[in-house]
Amino acid sequence: MNSEKFGGKIGRTIKESQPWWPDSKRAPEGAPNILIVLFDDVGFSDFGCYGSTIRTPTIDRLAAEGLRYTGFHTTAMCSTTRAALLTGRNHHAVGVGCLANFDSGFPGYRGKIAKEAGTLAEMLRMVGYRNYMIGKWHVTPLTESGATGPFDGWPLARGFDRFYGFLDAETDQYAPELVADNTHVTPPGTYETGYHLTADLVDKAIRFIADHTADRPDQPWLTWVALGACHAPHQAPADLIRAYDKEFSEGWDEERSRRLARQKAMGVVPDNTNMPPRNDFVRAWNDLSADEKLVFTRLQGAYAAMLDHADQHLARLIGFLERADIRDDTLVIVMSDNGASQEGGPLGVFNAMGPYNFRFETMDEKVKLLDEIGGPKSHTNFPLGWAMASNTPLRRYKQNTHGGGIRDPLVISWPKKILARGELRHQFAHCSDLTPTLLDIVGATAPETINGVKQQPMTGVSFKASLFDAKAPSRAAPQYFEMFGHRGLWKDGWKAVAFHPSGTPFDNDKWELYHLDHDFSETKDLAAEKPEKLKELVDLWWKEAEANQVLPLDDRFGPRFAESAARFHGARKRFTFHHGMGHVPTDVAPDVRSRSYSIEADVNLPDASAEGVLIAHGDATSGYTLYVKGGRLVHDLNIGGVHTVVTSDRALASGDRRLGVRVRRVTRISPPQFGVGQGVSRYTLTIDGAEAGSVETPLGFVTLIAWSGLDIGFDRSSPVGDYAAPFAFTGLLRKVTVTMDDDQALDGEAVAATEMARQ
Repeated sequence: MNSEKFGGKIGRTIKESQPWWPDSKRAPEGAPNILIVLFDDVGFSDFGCYGSTIRTPTIDRLAAEGLRYTGFHTTAMCSTTRAALLTGRNHHAVGVGCLANFDSGFPGYRGKIAKEAGTLAEMLRMVGYRNYMIGKWHVTPLTESGATGPFDGWPLARGFDRFYGFLDAETDQYAPELVADNTHVTPPGTYETGYHLTADLVDKAIRFIADHTADRPDQPWLTWVALGACHAPHQAPADLIRAYDKEFSEGWDEERSRRLARQKAMGVVPDNTNMPPRNDFVRAWNDLSADEKLVFTRLQGAYAAMLDHADQHLARLIGFLERADIRDDTLVIVMSDNGASQEGGPLGVFNAMGPYNFRFETMDEKVKLLDEIGGPKSHTNFPLGWAMASNTPLRRYKQNTHGGGIRDPLVISWPKKILARGELRHQFAHCSDLTPTLLDIVGATAPETINGVKQQPMTGVSFKASLFDAKAPSRAAPQYFEMFGHRGLWKDGWKAVAFHPSGTPFDNDKWELYHLDHDFSETKDLAAEKPEKLKELVDLWWKEAEANQVLPLDDRFGPRFAESAARFHGARKRFTFHHGMGHVPTDVAPDVRSRSYSIEADVNLPDASAEGVLIAHGDATSGYTLYVKGGRLVHDLNIGGVHTVVTSDRALASGDRRLGVRVRRVTRISPPQFGVGQGVSRYTLTIDGAEAGSVETPLGFVTLIAWSGLDIGFDRSSPVGDYAAPFAFTGLLRKVTVTMDDDQALDGEAVAATEMARQ
């Protein structure tokens, strides 16, 4: 029954009755369309209008037609910033104190937005908006990202009417793991056909807005476009990547200096801003070898090209708004979720999969693979030096609570109402302030209940006044920061901040004090000069931490991830996958890291020509696959692009067959890199239960299988093995069974290192 009270009259016949229709929800007069474009891991200085020479003419044009903020702050990580942006509340307070990859068992760390914290989409829906989500979500626990959900944390359950994108922290740009609404789907193209995720996401954004304009032209919309750019893997057209070789050939030290000079000339930073010393573990560019300079320049080129490429497609989206004659009525917001990533380490990576399974790249190998950087066989991330340059002139990186992790670009344009053109705004603002600001602009108020659930109070503060008044004050409320034990607090232009070395006592952390109003880049530590001010801010941090569910402080990377994996799979040791099922995300698939296990496929081979994939987990950069080719059974173990292949010692007979592989840990050793067990494994093929060939290898899935998930009967668009995807099985595949042995110990610290690389 309809919960709304009927306002008409019902008699015995239609003549004695009076019909009634409830009023449709209508947005307040003048409420704009809202387009939010959220970049990933883009540093403070990477947009052209913030000092970079990376080509971003579309973003630069939006800035010239509106505003740039220089004091916009995020939470230092992707899941957490998204939770704060979506809800208008602090990320710990809504249950996303860290990543959506685990639930640590405490209220602030569930990895999922609490129902008591309604999203912007849920709130705008109540005043007549239609809401569309495109791209990266990453505020649903990844163990809930499979075909059976639960779906209560997916976009459609949190106020969005349509969703097209991915649920994880990252995905391959040529072979992404896509979801349409609540269903996993295969990408509509491949690298060979010219497919790239950024173009696909923009196509869908245009489609959603075009459909809306055709159906509901008088009803406003929210379209949230969360691009994969520029999160690793850095993948972009090869010619665009090479075009940046000359641009960055003089290295990160020179690039930092040039960016700071441009920022001062633009007014993005004050003239008295100092350049901080190089971050830890970053060498002087002039001290590098010729090969290192060559490789590091190309890795930076892949990052720059990914941003350039995204800007080109953003131009298509803005162009559509103009052609549809809705640009003036659309509030456009472009931002990043945190600072540039430190996950590439001092040397950068061609294939991030290998090192986390003790397959380390040499510089000679990187040089030989130079022209494949940014292509479908790569999973690249740039070295620390370039991440440092991205964050110019700020210290440290994503994950940290110094400026390099939490101070980010923010561009806002609304031609009909914001009359400023190319102006700067220096007010402090936090990502939790976005939803209150948009509600303020729309003329809506945060509801007390949503779907019958009493709502938390908003902690974010509207900065609407600053859109129209350059002298509007910053928020009066303090703002805390915390990530992996790194801490910080801003209040009235002052900032206290502490870098926390993992595994050390929190009481040993050194708190620093900066007056940001006079020290943009945090280079003049006033802790010794003003101990009373520092104590005031540190005491306030503890108060805010208690009020927002930050406690208990927890810097244990590994146990949090390992505990979540163990809790999800529990004692389960048998997995059955029937032909015809959909894609299985990695965090839901069988966890075969550092384990012994068996796989067996129940098939019928009609004749000797039958071939194709039985099971494949991963992609071209890492994974395993069991398939039939040339009349024989083949297993391919792909560790960071290095393949260990075993082929059956006899041909397969037609008819009903049981085809499998048995994997056994033979020996274990403990390399010093992570302090965890690596060892020799034996991979033995089986045909109808009988051995059919084996191989031993020291390579194996110690901490990582792949970030791409599992397929049955075919291998999506990025092949694990030596075949052309999807290489669908042409015989009859009934089911595939994976059976785990008892050696189920998971190496927590190694898992942590791996998981941190994917954020």
